[in-house]
Amino acid sequence: MIGYAQLWAADPTAWRAAGTAWRGLDAMVRRRAAEVARTRSALADSWAGPAAGTAGTRLDTLRGAVEAAAPALVEIDQILAEFAALLVRAKALLDDAVRGAAMNRVLIDRHGDVSLDPAVPQVDPRAGAAVLRVGAQIRAALELATRADREAAGRLTGLATAAVTGWTTEPPPDRPAGDADPAAVRRWWDGLSPAQRRWLVRHEPALVGGLDGVPVAMRDQANRLLLPQLRADLLARRAELLATWPRLPGNHLEGLRIAAILGGLDAIEARLVAESGPRAYLLGLDPAGDGRTVVALGDPDRADHVVTYVPGMTSDLPSADGELGRAERILARAAELAPDQPAAAVLWLDYDAPDFVHEAHRASYAHDAGPALHRFQEGLRASHEGGPAHQTVVGHSYGSLVVGSAARDHGLAADDLVLVGSPGVGVDHARDLGLPAGRVWASTAGNDVIRYVPSVGALAGDLALGVALPGIGPVLAFSRPGDDLWFGHDPSDRDFGARVFASDPNGHTGYWDHDNRALDAMARIALGDAGRLPATPP
Repeated sequence: MIGYAQLWAADPTAWRAAGTAWRGLDAMVRRRAAEVARTRSALADSWAGPAAGTAGTRLDTLRGAVEAAAPALVEIDQILAEFAALLVRAKALLDDAVRGAAMNRVLIDRHGDVSLDPAVPQVDPRAGAAVLRVGAQIRAALELATRADREAAGRLTGLATAAVTGWTTEPPPDRPAGDADPAAVRRWWDGLSPAQRRWLVRHEPALVGGLDGVPVAMRDQANRLLLPQLRADLLARRAELLATWPRLPGNHLEGLRIAAILGGLDAIEARLVAESGPRAYLLGLDPAGDGRTVVALGDPDRADHVVTYVPGMTSDLPSADGELGRAERILARAAELAPDQPAAAVLWLDYDAPDFVHEAHRASYAHDAGPALHRFQEGLRASHEGGPAHQTVVGHSYGSLVVGSAARDHGLAADDLVLVGSPGVGVDHARDLGLPAGRVWASTAGNDVIRYVPSVGALAGDLALGVALPGIGPVLAFSRPGDDLWFGHDPSDRDFGARVFASDPNGHTGYWDHDNRALDAMARIALGDAGRLPATPP
């Protein structure tokens, strides 16, 4: 058990910095591997025969051994970053306990034992309660720190063992398809040895990085290995376009698209190497079209609570960092409310979101996204360590239709659904989303323009009223929101059957503002602590 004095003296930033330093060795590893490759090439040009063949094989083996260390460096960073994050939470609990002790005249000794200040009258019933409360907070802090310490030590021990027994071993040839059932993927993965898994990360990163059901940490390692080549390909393509631009002006638009994708990639990579904030995990990246990505903040496989955020219209790779900031604000508020309950947040932008209003009027984008979102949520269930996490899916604007379509047509592995600023979710009642009563939540701000996107039928009625009553008809028809929206009944209307929570009037994108009641509500729902929320807005 981690002791009171140990936790008090612990420095999470030092552990985070240690992880960053290990990850920083990746550049050196790549240089050494390149040096071996150059030596191999030079020998092949000037030396032939059996001895040359033996030397070449030996150099290939040496290069492979050097390159195999790269994913391990990322894994050390993952372990130490998560350890540091849990220490931050444990120390926050300890700080709360110490402040509470000072306010209630409770004494804490160097071992963390608590007692009442002798000057406090023993007959005061609040005094005993204060001692129990402070003692419970200290125990919770020490238990969280101990859990983090044991988990990090176990994972580092596994890496150390691998360094002795061998990093990689080629696995059997069978591979799951990209759209395989995540539970089957996890069974396949569990059947591999650690050395075989590391072989796949190194030699088949595209497969590992995109398979739902593979542990998040391994997907992150694989996708990071893909990043340098992905960036190089984009830069090369942009250079080609710039060279031909005077003769082929049409290529200018493609060049602008690639520049925007590179900007989005820069922002994502900055998250991946950040030395503060929750540790980022790259679970998917596709630069085609407007670009797609899936990024987790905190490790979903080891979190007690996981929230998946699905953004709406105009979301793409260039804007992904801003959307990730919304997921991060839910996570930060959850940490404030429950520092003893590790949580993770995921930006799921693995679909082609509509770019313009006339595109957003079509449900086809959401329909096409449904299978992938279903599979991703199933993958979170399959890869989670220990007991199941509490999973919440949040859909904003058109993203709420994506969530609704996936839940209706395929089912979603989620304990709660949250629909904010929704134009409708493809059903007319919450029960049609496949979750138990009381597990579907909705909120739309009073000044959110989404309230004024009527369905075709509702629009026809408004137009008819405007014609029938010249003068006042248009005012009556178009000055108030209707309940029949583009994609079904307004989820924030009482008759839809969702549990409605309050949002402050901050427009269509203000639900994540720090002072908005909606942010607090989303965090409490994500923590499974929604019982304190009012059923309807005041």
